[in-house]
Amino acid sequence: MERDKNSLNQQFDYQLAFLLFLLFCTSMIAIYGAGLTSSQYATDPASFVFKQLINYIIGIVIVAVVMFFDSEQLQRLTWYLYGFGIFLLLLLMVAPESIAPVKNGAKSWFDLKVFNLQPSEFMKTFLILAISSLIIKHHQNTQIKTTGSDFLLLIKIGACLALPLLLIMRQDLGTSLVLIAITAGMILVSGISWKIITIVYSSIALVGITLLYLVLQQQELIRKLTGIREYQFGRIYSWISPEQYSSKEGFHLLNSMKAIGSGQIFGKGLGNSDVRIPESHTDFIFSVIGEQFGFIGTSIVISLFFLLIYHLIKVAMETTEPFNSYICAGVISMFVFHVLQNAGMTVGIVPITGIPLPFISYGGSSLMGSMMAIGLIFGIRYHHRTSMFSND
Repeated sequence: MERDKNSLNQQFDYQLAFLLFLLFCTSMIAIYGAGLTSSQYATDPASFVFKQLINYIIGIVIVAVVMFFDSEQLQRLTWYLYGFGIFLLLLLMVAPESIAPVKNGAKSWFDLKVFNLQPSEFMKTFLILAISSLIIKHHQNTQIKTTGSDFLLLIKIGACLALPLLLIMRQDLGTSLVLIAITAGMILVSGISWKIITIVYSSIALVGITLLYLVLQQQELIRKLTGIREYQFGRIYSWISPEQYSSKEGFHLLNSMKAIGSGQIFGKGLGNSDVRIPESHTDFIFSVIGEQFGFIGTSIVISLFFLLIYHLIKVAMETTEPFNSYICAGVISMFVFHVLQNAGMTVGIVPITGIPLPFISYGGSSLMGSMMAIGLIFGIRYHHRTSMFSND
């Protein structure tokens, strides 16, 4: 019994748990600070802190469940989870508005009265598992690696992405970008020839530049081809010229930059804010941190994420199973994109999207989805197997 306890202590990732604890503390402080200064929630500034605490407790349960599945069990479950995610996305499209309310012309979540469930947040993790499984099976079935086999793997990965992407794109453009970022990151470590990757990524970049030009010059054509809505175009235009849209889409960006800039080095202090930012406890929580805790506060937050990513990279390098390495690559890609996009949009580097800051922004589904992904990392460490020649 004592030996089993020692084995558990050695296998549990205490460093990762400590990093999550620090992010949890940051989230509680930032959400409370946002509640103190927001007229919408000033009557009960601690209400969202309590709700976020409940979300974290549920998230810990999710981590505890996910971490006990080893790589073999996950591979067997992968396509069931992927299919379940697709089913939820399809169900969301046909569900009545009493269950799936429409916002900005799209359905993004189920209103379950007790809490809201956003299937796209969990689809990110399901996609990571699916692509990891695809890569493993492809390499197992490919005796000789050729350009043709690499293209075939690329097509398989693209097909795996396409279905959830098409279902989510009309609901949430931000989450669609996260799925693309996850896939792009996993392709880089999939073993596909760099010549093919360079050609494909250069072509995608060219298409992206072309689309941006068409968005600016041929808005009606792009709307017909992609189904992108008016408010989504507004986010792009307000990013390019926020002053012209200061009363509409540019309002968030201008006020976010004012808030962060006014915080200067040390910030104004917890609860002290002069700049109004709607929904500051969710997507714009980084702006709250910048205003109330200044450059020092934002630097600490960014440093925590650097440490988190560094730790995930270390786990990926230490694992002896390729399937786990691909999972790590997907999770790393997801969190890196989330942080860069969320922090970048608050200072005008990238367009505004509805992408939260992982583990810090208020939100049930987003936090639970992130905890599910991090649960995979805990599981990799928990089930870590070393070879007889290992120094571990």
